[in-house]
Amino acid sequence: MTDNASRAFEQLTQWLEQEDMIVSAAELHGMLTGLLASGQRAHGGDWLLIVADLANEGNTFSSRMNQQLETLAKEIREGLGCPELSFQPLLPGDEEALTERLSALTEWTQCFLVGFGVNQQNLAKASEDLREAIQDMAEIARLSPDVNAGEDDERAFYEVCEYVRISAIMCFNELGNMPPPASPASQSIH
Repeated sequence: MTDNASRAFEQLTQWLEQEDMIVSAAELHGMLTGLLASGQRAHGGDWLLIVADLANEGNTFSSRMNQQLETLAKEIREGLGCPELSFQPLLPGDEEALTERLSALTEWTQCFLVGFGVNQQNLAKASEDLREAIQDMAEIARLSPDVNAGEDDERAFYEVCEYVRISAIMCFNELGNMPPPASPASQSIH
C-alpha cells in the first residue's frame, strides 16, 4: 500500500471517530465501492440516505461528513473508471500486522458485497466472470485472520488484495455505468 493510501485510511478512520460511527474505514470504503460498482449514482441525496441506513444505523450524517463522503465517492468512482486501473481498496498500511490487514480486507469485502447487493440482487444478466468474482469475494469475506507473518502469507495476502481490487474494477466496468434500476413508484401503468 502506498503512503498516500495509508494516510487516507488513517484520515477516514479519524473522520469516522469524530462522527461517532461504529463502522471502520475499510467497511465504509468497501460499502461505497460496492454501491458505485453496482450502478449507484453518487449525486443527489438518495445514495447518502442508503449509506446512512447501512453504516450509521439510519442516522443522517453531519453536513461535514456528507461533504467528505461525496469527495470519497468521487475518488472511488474515478479510481474504478481509470484506464490505468489505479483503484485501490482502502486498507491499513503495510506497517500494520498482517492479521490486522487481513481483518480489514475481509471487512472491506463483506461491506463491498453489502453495497453491491443494494443494486444487484440478481446477477442472471451478468457475465460468467463477474458471477464467479462475486462468489470468490463471498469466500474471501469469510477468511480467517489467523495467519502467520511469514513471507508466503504476505505474498498470499497481496494476491488476494489484487484479486479483490481487479474484481471491484470488473464489477464497475460491467455494471457501474448502467442506468440504475427504475423504482416501482416511478413506473406508470396504462
